[in-house]
Amino acid sequence: MAVESQYPDYSHFVSLPLAIYPELVNKLINFQNSVLGITEVSKSPTSESKASELFELGIEKSIFINPETFHLTVLILKLWNKDRFEAAAQVLRSVSPKVLDALENRPVSIRLKGLECMRGSPAKAYVVYAPVEVIGGEARLLRACQVIIDAFTEAGLVLEKDANRKLKLHATIMNAGHRRSKNRSGNADSFDARAIFGQYGSEEWGECLLREAHLSQMFVYGDDGYYHCCESIPFPEGM
Repeated sequence: MAVESQYPDYSHFVSLPLAIYPELVNKLINFQNSVLGITEVSKSPTSESKASELFELGIEKSIFINPETFHLTVLILKLWNKDRFEAAAQVLRSVSPKVLDALENRPVSIRLKGLECMRGSPAKAYVVYAPVEVIGGEARLLRACQVIIDAFTEAGLVLEKDANRKLKLHATIMNAGHRRSKNRSGNADSFDARAIFGQYGSEEWGECLLREAHLSQMFVYGDDGYYHCCESIPFPEGM
């Protein structure tokens, strides 16, 4: 049963953490520094011309995701009171056996390669992400994610528009919605990512084992820099 809500802000989400892999985090840091023209010595764009070029392209540091929060999103939630929060934590705990069954009690690994746009085009990009390839086929992972979505929906914790949204697993790398500087209407301007696609369009970001699913709290972070984990369930790690 999906619900309607007048509460404006999402507060939590079910995530599959990727930032647990230091090599993946370092790759994203190097990517950001390369695009921004940042060196170990300067920690800022290497020249005024580079800074001017980035400004013209609409590229600034704030539109890059924090590498320490790198993840896949399964479901976003509005948990506006203690009862809904506790219900969500219980749902995730209780669904663990069904998730393991959906994964056939076998590990699931993904490969991140290249870049794509969620909205717009490389010339006028809003969200740039790394596509997810599930090694050995995506059926098991999609089934497991759907088990999670269905459980939260049946518990009345999912908004109707979110319950009907088709799941598209992707790893966001840049998001204009995070831009600190907004236009006059309060919206975030697009950015020109054509040069980024030219250089990184076939980039091998890496392969990683999905180890667990978290009920993550937005805008709150743990000591490791990742979103605060309110509850978690394990994924299979061995045959």
